[in-house]
Amino acid sequence: MKVLMICLGNICRSPLAEGILKSKVSKNITVDSAGTAAWHSGSLPDKRSIAVAKKHGIDLTDQRARQFLVEDFDRFDLIYVMDKSNYVNVCRLAPNENALKKVELILNESHCGKDLEVPDPYYGEDDGFENVFQMLDEACNQIKNKLENA
Repeated sequence: MKVLMICLGNICRSPLAEGILKSKVSKNITVDSAGTAAWHSGSLPDKRSIAVAKKHGIDLTDQRARQFLVEDFDRFDLIYVMDKSNYVNVCRLAPNENALKKVELILNESHCGKDLEVPDPYYGEDDGFENVFQMLDEACNQIKNKLENA
């Protein structure tokens, strides 16, 4: 099973989601992340994401930002996006119905059918990163359960 986490720049939310889920699942499940924009390609996650993850025992320093590619629809089984804007941007690139079925708002795992968004903490204070971590941790617990029972 291969899971991809998506946000805008791939430096705040999706690296956290990748790190959190990786810390919960077995090594035979691949978890990666990407952004719909290429602004930060090759960069480490935001220092505040690294810090909040480290506080919770998760190391993000092996991650580098990359842009989402159409080929990712073939490479991944599940694609989780952080917000509605990125959902639209990813779905726009879907080559077919099967690809579209792989895309879901991540918080629908913890708040079924509510289409809630993970707020982008980039322009806010440090506590925004802790808030995002908690939201993603809850969603990743549900994803872990889903993957283990698949």
